[in-house]
Amino acid sequence: MEKLKYADITEKIIGASFEVHKFLGNGFQEVIYQRALAYELNQKGLNFCREIEQEIFYKQLAEPIGKRRADFVVEGKVLIETKAVIQLEDVHLNQVLNYLKAYKLEVGLLINFGSKSLTFKRLVL
Repeated sequence: MEKLKYADITEKIIGASFEVHKFLGNGFQEVIYQRALAYELNQKGLNFCREIEQEIFYKQLAEPIGKRRADFVVEGKVLIETKAVIQLEDVHLNQVLNYLKAYKLEVGLLINFGSKSLTFKRLVL
């Protein structure tokens, strides 16, 4: 069986996410889950940065046309976007794919704490 890229990192992130959801449940604002997830990622010994601003460029324009912030970049390899919504939608998946392009990363996790059960999607560019 082929091993998923950065499976060791994504497994720890998903485990940390389940721990957060198990403790907090659903119904909080996104930032509450992000803070709790940061604690759990630390507990698992993962290095991460939060809210890294990335400029967005369009074609050959020298100046950026905007900026975006991913919720987390873990070990410089895996992007995490958190949500606290009832249900994930295509727009959320597209957001992660766009962030992966902008940050020049291959693997992203979209994690939703807002549903009754934790839901997540693993996206690969």
